[in-house]
Amino acid sequence: MKFLAITLITDSADPLTGAPTPTRERFRQVVSAALLAEELGFDGFGVGERHERPFLSSSPPVVLSHIAALTRRIRLYTAVTTLSLLDPVRAYEDYATLDHLSDGRLDLMIGKGNGTAQRELFDVSPEDQWDRNSEGYELFRRIWQEDEVTARPRFRPALTGAEVLPRPYQRKLRVWHGSATSRESVDLAARHGDPLFSANVTHPIGPYAELIRHYRERWAHHGHDPAHAVVGAGTAGFHTAPTSQGAVAAYRPAFARYLAAHRAQGVEPVFPTLDDFVERSSALIGSPQQVVEKVHRYHEEFGHTVLHLQAEPGGLSDAEHRASLELFQARVAPVLRRSIPDPVFHDPARPGAPLPGPGSVGPALSASAVPASPDL
Repeated sequence: MKFLAITLITDSADPLTGAPTPTRERFRQVVSAALLAEELGFDGFGVGERHERPFLSSSPPVVLSHIAALTRRIRLYTAVTTLSLLDPVRAYEDYATLDHLSDGRLDLMIGKGNGTAQRELFDVSPEDQWDRNSEGYELFRRIWQEDEVTARPRFRPALTGAEVLPRPYQRKLRVWHGSATSRESVDLAARHGDPLFSANVTHPIGPYAELIRHYRERWAHHGHDPAHAVVGAGTAGFHTAPTSQGAVAAYRPAFARYLAAHRAQGVEPVFPTLDDFVERSSALIGSPQQVVEKVHRYHEEFGHTVLHLQAEPGGLSDAEHRASLELFQARVAPVLRRSIPDPVFHDPARPGAPLPGPGSVGPALSASAVPASPDL
């Protein structure tokens, strides 16, 4: 199993003092979180994309390019790139550039995106958002693979023999499809033989398990080898400590922020108490053994081989969060790496030909130049 640390770069107050955090400092915190993730041996670091309050994550390629310059091994993820809002040509230029700057460490995760304000900001209607996402991906995919593209898309000007530069560093970009509650992203991923990443953060396990089953059914329908379907899954919260009582007690401030965020949005929380959150959500809060057991329970339903954790404290102190991540890497990750297989990626256009997978490094780096650590 492989592990990612992900942030949405929420514009939030200091969890201990309540004072607003300057934007410059928030970005410094994100960079520090990425460096810590690489130091501790995480396989990937992801930055979300949102274009409305309370998020500052409107430009993932810029943030990830800065992180690329400061890291050597960890893979860089978007979580997710909202192609329904973007010009796919411009998005391609940004991510092809990042691909070079990171020596081929880019993994793209795409999705429709959520939020009324950001949709209005880009003048995108709810009725055409899924069509924009699908069309944007189809065109982005073609530009990545073809040196010249002729296309007549619905949502942007036509292209005639267009050469879009720079050409990418990775010949084959791995594109994950983020899935929350709708089948459209699942169907798009299955049709192209792409991996699926289930959000798995808002509801109990049932709806997510149903969508993953649908993904596997559509994957087989499109003629792909069932053994090559790859699924990742998120977590609603994370904190591990030597004892379950200690973990739950330390997480209370983070859960209080969870409730406050729901109140601010006028939304009833799905999990109204901390005990309910620990029991019924995907949150991994408890002793190392409890975390291992819960991941295994979810794996029985999902068959997932990639897991993401929150990259930032989110209500915990920096020291508590670091201690939790260190304990995870010392006593949880090794068990899960042994018991749950790594993802195996295959190029659907070349049956039997695997893509660079776990343990690989960027095309420009030799294995001897990179610290011995798993890669995704």
